[in-house]
Amino acid sequence: MTDAAGPDDAFVLYDLKVEVVQGDKPMVCNHKVGDHFFLSGENLSLPPGQTFAIYPLAAILPLLPAKQRETHRNDWMTTDAEIACPDPYCGGRFRITRTGKRTFRHSEVTLVPLDAPGFKAEGV
Repeated sequence: MTDAAGPDDAFVLYDLKVEVVQGDKPMVCNHKVGDHFFLSGENLSLPPGQTFAIYPLAAILPLLPAKQRETHRNDWMTTDAEIACPDPYCGGRFRITRTGKRTFRHSEVTLVPLDAPGFKAEGV
């Protein structure tokens, strides 16, 4: 497929829901079971009036781009869905669920062209 952007530059990411679930110990941090946020592309959204503490968010953020992408069925990133609260005394856990797929276009999310020096697509 070719258009004004050149060859087909579409790619798919999963939308995610990150939800607080109860672990095996009492929660001592400021999270409540059911609190959640959504990630669609690069946009994080919270329900109106809800907050989310920055410390668990800092622990969760590095994993989200990988969870947004298709992974091999044997990869732990495919099967493991819960992240422990970084406070070792807190029983809070955070479940990452893939909720849907969304299509993006390379030309709409970066100014770097697909044929940029140093770029080599896997499988090409």
